[in-house]
Amino acid sequence: MGIHPTAVVAPGACLGSGVTAGPHSVIEDDTVLGDGCEIRAHAVVKRYTEMGPGNVVHEGAVLGGEPQDLSFDGSPSRLVIGARNRIREAVTIHRSVRAGQATVVGSDCFIMGCVHIAHDCHVGDRVIMANNTALAGHVRIDEGAFLSGGVVVHQFCRVGRLAMVGGNTKLTQDALPFVITDGHPGRALGLNAVGLRRAGIGRDQRLALKEAFRLLVRSALPLETALDRMTAIGDPLVDEMTAFVRTSQRGFAHAAGGQV
Repeated sequence: MGIHPTAVVAPGACLGSGVTAGPHSVIEDDTVLGDGCEIRAHAVVKRYTEMGPGNVVHEGAVLGGEPQDLSFDGSPSRLVIGARNRIREAVTIHRSVRAGQATVVGSDCFIMGCVHIAHDCHVGDRVIMANNTALAGHVRIDEGAFLSGGVVVHQFCRVGRLAMVGGNTKLTQDALPFVITDGHPGRALGLNAVGLRRAGIGRDQRLALKEAFRLLVRSALPLETALDRMTAIGDPLVDEMTAFVRTSQRGFAHAAGGQV
């Protein structure tokens, strides 16, 4: 298709080879679009946005908008997006609130319709976010996580690697890696067994994670005791879960409505 006659491409935009821009799309100055990016009808790529190759941006999405933060003073900040992402209709992703800093989205993500990613979020590779999910500022979503439709994530929360978050979940604390979190507020329910198998995690490591989940969430042990026993398991994925808990600033969603 190339650049549609009604598309507005600013002279200061840097477009790679094979970039297409649909009817009434807008690509502002100070943007970088990698080879083969496709910007569909009425989508807007705003200034200070950088995208790797092969991204497809569907109708009505707005990328790189100014952050919705009262402290924002208009300073230059960035949105950096990796490669081969599918960004569906009416998605909004805002640039950082801090001068010289960036909101970051990785590669090979599937971001479905009406998702909002606020300023200073970091979204890892191969993340899936279903329709109407909303991330507040400074949220971190680690690699391979799956957020179902209508999930709302409080600012500064984290969602761990290969976690799954159920539909309409309210996350006010961190969602453990490798675990299904669901509810209002979110509760840790059990291992994300399907996601782990799909990621190629073998049976022995899944069993180790199952024991770690029991120690951390089901055993009623004091937190430090549970973490020490998890470390004694000697599995790298369990160590990853342990490190996630130890570095949590907001605590993590516990089972049965409790929080640690």
